[in-house]
Amino acid sequence: MGGNNRKIKIVADRDIPFLKGALEKVARVDYLPGKVIDAPAVRQADALIIRTRTRCNGSLLNGSSLRFIATASIGYDHIDTAYCEHRGISWTNAPGCNSSSVEQYMLSVLLNLAALKGFRLGDKTIGIVGVGHVGGKVERICRTLGMKVLLNDPPRERQEGPGKFVDLDRIRREADIISLHVPLNQGGPDRTLHLADERFFAALARRPFLVNSSRGEVVDSRALKRALTKGMISGATLDVWEGEPDPDLELMDRIDFATPHIAGYSVDGKANATRMSIRALSRFFKLGLEDWEPSDLPGPQNREIMVDATGMDLQAILLEVCNRAYDVRRDDAALRTDPGSFEKLRAHYPVRREPGAFRVKLLNDRAGAGPTLKKLGFRILEKDIELLTKPE
Repeated sequence: MGGNNRKIKIVADRDIPFLKGALEKVARVDYLPGKVIDAPAVRQADALIIRTRTRCNGSLLNGSSLRFIATASIGYDHIDTAYCEHRGISWTNAPGCNSSSVEQYMLSVLLNLAALKGFRLGDKTIGIVGVGHVGGKVERICRTLGMKVLLNDPPRERQEGPGKFVDLDRIRREADIISLHVPLNQGGPDRTLHLADERFFAALARRPFLVNSSRGEVVDSRALKRALTKGMISGATLDVWEGEPDPDLELMDRIDFATPHIAGYSVDGKANATRMSIRALSRFFKLGLEDWEPSDLPGPQNREIMVDATGMDLQAILLEVCNRAYDVRRDDAALRTDPGSFEKLRAHYPVRREPGAFRVKLLNDRAGAGPTLKKLGFRILEKDIELLTKPE
């Protein structure tokens, strides 16, 4: 694995944030749009740093000198891992890199959905399908919001026992909201391709809301449209789509929130993915960048959130604060305004910071929202809360 005196050649997706300038001292780097990285471009390359838009299979890699692929993403179904193993090409992904970003996305979806439909989250049961890095954090916020949580994860259940997990049938019977956080598995005992298909929807008992922020192909789009038409479900939110980057416009018109695969697109999540990719590449080629950190992360436009909570209940306060940090309705509006800009919206996504980048000052917090917001990751100005909520 060791390097030699020549600089290695890297082909990289030009839209991976914080990457430019990080490797130039130790490598020759060609930056290209991810969707146009082709066989001639990688033929003389030693390494690739990509995202999900670049499909790494025989047609791309055959005849190349490639030795290493880093994908700055959680998922790796765009990499033909069997082909890479056969060719001796090592690869790495970035598990958990954007889990906190998807957690923030889900928090906004749940709070805005509750406001839109007029229900209390504390009265609802959510079924979380897939309890890995992301699903585990979604579980945490749902419990913080007072929801009843059902967990389904067959691989973990086989390893850990059935104690904390339930089967999919129970989720279909009892859940008011079902959120999917699974990898895309094309086959085998844990096949997730079209996990939500005709039979899935037909077995639903409580007309739940469906949220998919995992992979588009996990949901059968035609089956989802029929389920919406027949009233088998109450609504849906999709961040991922079959046929990306060309979302089904008919389906988009029927769902509550539609976003262009940006759930994991916080600045913090992107920085984590780039950090993990560069460190992995450095270990493989012995480049001396094992401690590399991205620098100068842009801050939010308004770092301090001040809310006068007079007359507001807990859920209303949480909605106000969380929407000030990130509001899913903005991404929904952007995609609906111009569905053809799916890729452009991803490539030029505005700065989104996670809760830890914000300081929250609550005035007249009679509902006691401060501790809950702190559990959700926000930095709370404790003294102000104590002073401003002191009994008269």
